[in-house]
Amino acid sequence: MKRNVVIIGAAGRDFHNFNTFFRGNPDYNVVAFTAAQIPYIDGRAYPAVLAGEELYPEGIPIVLESELPKLIKEKNVQDCVFSYSDIPYNRLMNISAIVNAAGANFILLGPGETMIESKKPVIAVVATRTGCGKSQTSRAVIEDLMKRGLKVIAIRHPMPYGDLAAQAVQRFATVDDMKKHKCTIEEMEEYEPHVVRGNVIYAGVDYEKILREAEVDPAGCDVILWDGGNNDFSFYKPDLTITVADPHRAGAEVSYYPGEVNLRLADAVVINKIDTASPEGVQTVRENIAQANPDAVVIDGASPVKVDNPELIRGKRCLIVEDGPTLTHGEMKIGAGTVAARKYGCAAEVDPRPYVVGELANTFNIYPNIGTILPAMGYSDQQLKDLEQTINDADCNTVVIGTPIDLNRLIDIRKPVVRVYYDLQEIGTPTLHDVLNDFVKKHNLG
Repeated sequence: MKRNVVIIGAAGRDFHNFNTFFRGNPDYNVVAFTAAQIPYIDGRAYPAVLAGEELYPEGIPIVLESELPKLIKEKNVQDCVFSYSDIPYNRLMNISAIVNAAGANFILLGPGETMIESKKPVIAVVATRTGCGKSQTSRAVIEDLMKRGLKVIAIRHPMPYGDLAAQAVQRFATVDDMKKHKCTIEEMEEYEPHVVRGNVIYAGVDYEKILREAEVDPAGCDVILWDGGNNDFSFYKPDLTITVADPHRAGAEVSYYPGEVNLRLADAVVINKIDTASPEGVQTVRENIAQANPDAVVIDGASPVKVDNPELIRGKRCLIVEDGPTLTHGEMKIGAGTVAARKYGCAAEVDPRPYVVGELANTFNIYPNIGTILPAMGYSDQQLKDLEQTINDADCNTVVIGTPIDLNRLIDIRKPVVRVYYDLQEIGTPTLHDVLNDFVKKHNLG
């Protein structure tokens, strides 16, 4: 008899686990996906064209995670497969208890069942939490390889918030490609820094198809770089794994799922943000690396910030806007915008909460510990409108934008704006260049 399955997810790892383990498997019947972390993904269906029309002619419904106990009992579910990331161990096991109490098994699929092998050498850049600095690490790796004359194609962890069938395979080579694919702020924050540097990045839903297209990309492909999301482990079998850790959240590298998996899989660990973290936090991360993965190469890194108009910060009342997921389920209390505002002498950090409206007010209700920073939420047109109104209503002199994209291109900000820029700066030795020397030599890449 077929086993009835629910995949517990957040529009990313869940679809990949289905595609690699359950799609076309006649021994299982996936009755539903559940949704968490990301707004607007419940109430839809994983379409038959992606699920496999023979076994799932009507697709697979996506429902709220809160409906899980009812779903297990009504659909006689035997197995629940947990499939999203950046979750503390106590919450992970709380979900396991809910599943077990309803009568089902709680399952975690591992790399062996879900990683796809590439015909090209693969570097995976992953992390122990959301907001550690994967993106700037990925950029540093790509720039190093490009200087060697190598063609690098980046593939980003999924963010399929729109039409899933239309988003099966997405290629981004220009800013206009992001408009064509109707990207949200959250997507643009990840794709734009790549394309403005002149390299191609793929994303989507079906990561087998994405990989095969990337391997034969018209721009050329010597190396695949997996640019991870949240603290998920790679969808592809890597030849080199670089894991980024954040001493601002010391201890999270051994207390969040699947961040500790990434720590243990790492060939190299970048301890980022050493310039702004406490010495105690840095030391805790060092000790946890030494205990969990003593063979990993440890690279010290910083994320120094710079701004385009520092005079608009000094002595001014500043509203600080940061990356949304980093502040919400990433639980960060400060970001690049906050660091820049303090570095360049702002007079006050304006609390956005008296001015938030609509969907942004809901975000603060769901994540009350965000504090006095405004998350750049942009999963929908309404969220963009609410973000625009909140910024323009705030009693501030300057808006300090710590997100990786130009928000002024998406919304009409009627106040002076300062953009914050940051890249990975390595401290001492060993370096990423050293690690990449070994990778290039091993794979005869020149």
